[in-house]
Amino acid sequence: MTDKTSNKMWGGRFAAGPDAIMEAINASIGFDRRMAAQDIAGSRAHAAMLAAQGIITDTDAEAIGEGLLTVMSEIEGGSFVFSTALEDIHMNVEARLTELIGAPAGRLHTARSRNDQVATDFRLWVRDQLDACESGLTALIRALLEQAESGADWVMPGFTHLQTAQPVTWGHHMMAYVEMFGRDLGRVRDARIRMNESPLGAAALAGTSFPIDRDMTAAALGFDRPCANSLDAVSDRDFALEFLGAASICAMHLSRMAEELVIWSSAQFRFVTLSDRFSTGSSIMPQKKNPDAAELIRAKVGRIFGANTALMMVMKGLALTYSKDMQEDKEQVFDAADNLMLALAAMEGMVRDMTANRESLAAAAGSGFSTATDLADWLVRVAGLPFREAHHVTGALVALAESRGCDLPDLSLAEMQGVHADITMDVFGVLGVENSVNSRMSYGGTAPAQVRAQIARWKETLE
Repeated sequence: MTDKTSNKMWGGRFAAGPDAIMEAINASIGFDRRMAAQDIAGSRAHAAMLAAQGIITDTDAEAIGEGLLTVMSEIEGGSFVFSTALEDIHMNVEARLTELIGAPAGRLHTARSRNDQVATDFRLWVRDQLDACESGLTALIRALLEQAESGADWVMPGFTHLQTAQPVTWGHHMMAYVEMFGRDLGRVRDARIRMNESPLGAAALAGTSFPIDRDMTAAALGFDRPCANSLDAVSDRDFALEFLGAASICAMHLSRMAEELVIWSSAQFRFVTLSDRFSTGSSIMPQKKNPDAAELIRAKVGRIFGANTALMMVMKGLALTYSKDMQEDKEQVFDAADNLMLALAAMEGMVRDMTANRESLAAAAGSGFSTATDLADWLVRVAGLPFREAHHVTGALVALAESRGCDLPDLSLAEMQGVHADITMDVFGVLGVENSVNSRMSYGGTAPAQVRAQIARWKETLE
């Protein structure tokens, strides 16, 4: 389409077309074409409302509605020709609609501005992404529940500072991520509720003198209600920022789990075996099986965090209402949404396919004096020592075991009594890792019975 066509769309105010530089910096069609479906849905709802209110005729509304469906069909079929001279998806659609149906297309923009149009389109698009995130998170949580259930009583080391701390169960570790991603799911649902208000009808910034029905268009587009303030409706992008905030926290959780999978799948740990579907080989070392999917998930966090920061910087200095700066609100959100959904799908696939190596987990669970806290607790509970003294005695026993090159259960009773005379044979009943995890019956603890209870609770929640 020509600059002349572009000028006609703008009206009579501008006599000359923009030069190439202005066209390039002003155009957003290269990325906002992704909102074509949302733009056409909004226009169809708007046209139907205009007819219902007697602002345009039913005949014109019907022509507009049918013409918009044709435009959507062309876009989906790949035959639609996008023009940078027409700047954005809204003008591209309207220009093609004019070619298809003629004069009635010019009535579509009655009682509407590109400001409320783009705000509506963008809300609809972000809402779709929140729905997709909900589905992706739910699928990932279900995959984690399957892993947790299969290994609810498998022992493994729990870590602090990446040092062996206390024995836990594989199921308990998987359920920790269920809780994290469950909160992410809650944030996504909360964000959707808050943003589900329709800007359509706010017009440029002040509303319109036409007798429009904003409740009708809001309902047609699946919004709960219209935005209550026309200035706010066209000028804020907090719904996109909230999506990016939730996406950033979720991506951080994905990255933490990805880091564990990288470590756990290494030859030094051998806690898990990742499937070939989510691993690659080395170009030179035939023995290698690299956890590339996990590493790429770990890296994508930077893009999502960056999108959040970038949009914050765009919005932070804008006086009300709309400024052209806000055209820069979409590319970062599009990129963040793409990468979050890809990372969620990849993590779900890895979790479903991975195999936990029970023997390696159990062997590591008993190393590093992991039952030292159980010994200290026994000294308090049975021998009656104050905890600080029990802590000191246990530390001395750990040092003794280190000097002998063995673990705590390998010390003899005589050696233990040499450190504290009140220790009896009963202490060996708490030093095994199985005994340790079974004893952690406090709510939210690692005991298999507690893990299974949490699995059941989550299954019921998801259903």
